[in-house]
Amino acid sequence: MKRIKALLLSAVMMFSLTACNNAEQTSQENTQTESAPYRESGTSEQISAPSSDNSDISNTQQEVTMPDNFVLIKGGTFEMGSPKTEAWRSNDETQHTVTVSDFYMSVYELTQAEYREITGESPSNFSGDELPVENVSWLDAVRFCNAISKKENLSPAYVIDGNSVTWDRSADGYRLPTEAEWEYACRAGTTTPFNTESSMSAEEANYYGHYPYEIEDNYFSQENLTTKPGQYRQTTVAVNSFFPNKYGLYNMHGNVGEWVWDYYGEYGNEEQTDPVGAENGTLRVYRGGGWNDFAKNMRSAYRAALAEDKGSFNIGIRLVRNAVKGSGSIVSEGAQNIGGSGNKVLIAFFSWGGNTRGIAEEIRSQTDADIFEIELVHPYSSDYNTVLDEAQRDQNQQARPEIKNKVENIEQYDTIILGYPNWWASIPMPIATFLEEYELSEKTIVPFCSHGGGRFGQSLTAIAKLTPDSAMGEALSIHYSGGSSMPSDVAEWLKTNNIT
Repeated sequence: MKRIKALLLSAVMMFSLTACNNAEQTSQENTQTESAPYRESGTSEQISAPSSDNSDISNTQQEVTMPDNFVLIKGGTFEMGSPKTEAWRSNDETQHTVTVSDFYMSVYELTQAEYREITGESPSNFSGDELPVENVSWLDAVRFCNAISKKENLSPAYVIDGNSVTWDRSADGYRLPTEAEWEYACRAGTTTPFNTESSMSAEEANYYGHYPYEIEDNYFSQENLTTKPGQYRQTTVAVNSFFPNKYGLYNMHGNVGEWVWDYYGEYGNEEQTDPVGAENGTLRVYRGGGWNDFAKNMRSAYRAALAEDKGSFNIGIRLVRNAVKGSGSIVSEGAQNIGGSGNKVLIAFFSWGGNTRGIAEEIRSQTDADIFEIELVHPYSSDYNTVLDEAQRDQNQQARPEIKNKVENIEQYDTIILGYPNWWASIPMPIATFLEEYELSEKTIVPFCSHGGGRFGQSLTAIAKLTPDSAMGEALSIHYSGGSSMPSDVAEWLKTNNIT
């Protein structure tokens, strides 16, 4: 990469700071508007956040060589997380004061060409040199950071020993941002749900444009929406698409989510300086939302999580490097959930319109596994329009509808094949009730969903957060009822998960 020289004044710090809710719909498509062409490229301008000297830290100068697509993000203090008044916030977004030090960040998500140049691999679901690399796990991401650091004669940030990863905070090589650094850079001084300060349109970001912010409450009457439904591209776009935020960073919302260093865990309320996340865990955080996410899951504060050895077609990488030399090391033991070692399988599913039930019955015919349908004491309405409102209401309230039937002796099962329709880009709340009702630690959960275009949405994150001590198998998404290819799709998926 082209190189430039920059002198850095180090140690400057600051104290004080669903889609597919129509998954089982057989008709009625969303109306989408024609969107204006998005900006294919633009000139990034380095804009720094205010900062102040700290008299307790000595000021030294380092000579730092940086690629020309990196910008200096000046450190500062901000409120991380979301206020309780923010629409569609999650309980894990506790607002708290955080200070971050200076760091360098790439203005772009890592491209497929860059990833292939270093690794020789092309893992992505979509294909294009200037498209972001995706379908990479967190472990793939840290390995890439080390590989490109070594190529450029930099000190690797990570020591990788099997599932154990140790971060040397003093290293000058490439690394993943911390969750705090990512949110600080994304917000670029804003305190609103998005760094555009208003609801984000499909002309400003690549996401499931049919579902702008707060569409859930305004699905049938959209005059109150700040942003109207727009284009759903159903693919990633070039990393220099649209306009950058105030710090010169492109696609911090949408296109692909971006892995960060941190284990997923509770924030806490205390003030923090350069936090590195939970001390241990089973899930890693990724941020920003992707091309198939609803706007509510692209918010600056939204936290997605997945096992560190799993990749997805909507998760990629954005690189950072130290500007202020850190100290010490962070040891990550790489806790992995092994899951059940036996072969006793239960198919548990919730179905509204019949599509999920049909897939579950096909799975049973191929496996002869036990089957359990999740039914409610108070069922949802059979009217499509009404159930849309009921589903978004329960999701917004994180309700736990009561299940009227029960699995006997669930401890006998090693694997739970879990089926559901993708409602409002996540799981229906009866699935949450089921997952919390039983002890599923050390079992393997293998999800499948029916959908109307959004594939999994954020349903895998929802399942992972609810069952952090369970292993997750490879998931399957089926468009509506799946058509004639459904049986063969199911057979291939079962084989992938070693279920016979």
